[in-house]
Amino acid sequence: MITEAVPNNARWCEAMCRAHGRPGTFGPRAWTNARRTPLYYPDAVTLTADASVRDVLDGIDRSAPGASVKDSFARLDLSAEGFSLLFEARWIHRPAGLPLPAAAEARWRAVRTPAELADWATAWSGGDADEAALFRAELLADPETTVVAGYGADGRIVGGAVLSESGRVTGVSNLFAADGTDPAEAWAGSLTLVRDGRAVVGYEAGDDLPPALSVGFEETGPLRVWLDA
Repeated sequence: MITEAVPNNARWCEAMCRAHGRPGTFGPRAWTNARRTPLYYPDAVTLTADASVRDVLDGIDRSAPGASVKDSFARLDLSAEGFSLLFEARWIHRPAGLPLPAAAEARWRAVRTPAELADWATAWSGGDADEAALFRAELLADPETTVVAGYGADGRIVGGAVLSESGRVTGVSNLFAADGTDPAEAWAGSLTLVRDGRAVVGYEAGDDLPPALSVGFEETGPLRVWLDA
């Protein structure tokens, strides 16, 4: 299901860039942004397995170090262009109609107001103001994007995620568990907000991968992210 996960993720990157007033461009083989993207977000994303080095590099700003490329199919070698491999990850997919995992103890709902989003972003970032500033109120008006949060009995946010709808799938990104919450519980809680039992996609790496697999996701292929040093 990489063919659905890849464009879904690129659309989420575009949504984040639009919220910052920096929309990108969808080409036949890559999404690119001619302006530097927000923190942690790629400047280019390959959309097809045959995307070339030029497809991604010709559409981005390399006037200063720090540009990044998400090689969605792990096919490119950008080392000759001055990039280094930042990390590798695995695309994941949860089939449509799969029964939900056991309900999390927290109460999960969509974030609706700028104040709620600010609280969510603070919890997501662990209190880092620069990272929290990524999540602007403009995201709340995006019809494809839903920010979800889990609230403990005391009202504190104990986990959250971003759900992004496109085509037949819902993407999950920026999932986090706070205050000692089990990451698998954060996955379970987030899944309760997925509309109509849709298939769910995303990507994870390292220690973040097993909790996703524990709630019914399957690995579907590799991706790489390259950083321009």
